[in-house]
Amino acid sequence: MSTLAGSKILVTGASGRIGSVTTRRLRAAGAWVTALSINDDPSLEADRVLVGDTRSQDDVAEALEGADAVVHLAALAHRDIAPPFDVYSTNVVSTFNVLAQAGALGIRHAVVAGSINACGLPQNVHEVRPAYVPYDAHLPVDIADWYSLSKHQDESTARMAWRHWGIDVVTLRFPHVNSEEALRAQSLQLAEDPRPGLLEGWSYLTTEDAARSVELALTARTTGAHAFFLAADRTLAPYRTEDMLDAFAPEVLRTRRFVGREVPIDLTPARELIGFQAEHEIELPTLDLPTGL
Repeated sequence: MSTLAGSKILVTGASGRIGSVTTRRLRAAGAWVTALSINDDPSLEADRVLVGDTRSQDDVAEALEGADAVVHLAALAHRDIAPPFDVYSTNVVSTFNVLAQAGALGIRHAVVAGSINACGLPQNVHEVRPAYVPYDAHLPVDIADWYSLSKHQDESTARMAWRHWGIDVVTLRFPHVNSEEALRAQSLQLAEDPRPGLLEGWSYLTTEDAARSVELALTARTTGAHAFFLAADRTLAPYRTEDMLDAFAPEVLRTRRFVGREVPIDLTPARELIGFQAEHEIELPTLDLPTGL
């Protein structure tokens, strides 16, 4: 039986791409789940469903009643999904509101949906390159957009909440997360031209693995505030990682070599802190990079 059995968990952003799968998974593990969503979603599988705004103190207070832990997934998840003020303010106010209220109530554990964009590279408006690969927790930040700024700020909020209230927070720096069908379609695009995937390290995660990482983060014996990258072990492009780096980022320092289609992201913290390794990968052949690319 899962260690979550009988626990009461609030999931914000429950009707989102990751949220709906996470809600279902936690409930199957025996947790009593409150789902908070900005929109009414009759398909949600939860014990209590609330329609509310994570920026609202009253809505969050109601949703947190009786909760033992919090999974905060609510966010505007792209730079261009709304005006800059809305993207930034929604994300940072929501995260502060949820963690501050949870911490003040004495809730001991929270999991937050972070992003690979916390480093500022994938959605940067300039021509940028990482300081080195593989990406790791110490990668220098270069932020030039409001979404990346909001996700970077969320990690600072998590550290503050831990220091002030003692709530342990795990922030999962998700790469692009989608269904297997959507990821297969994206892999075809990257086969045609891998360059758009460079700043994300051609990384990805299925929604099922994202939900599983949330469950593992809830049950892990971590203390403090941690933020780390997650991804499938291999890239979503069918070419060898070394060949793509040679072609598209030859000036970027490599602190180690990469085998085959190994993703150029350090996944060690995910394995050591919460025991996560992706179980669902998009099966691709490993091909020679075409000369024309």
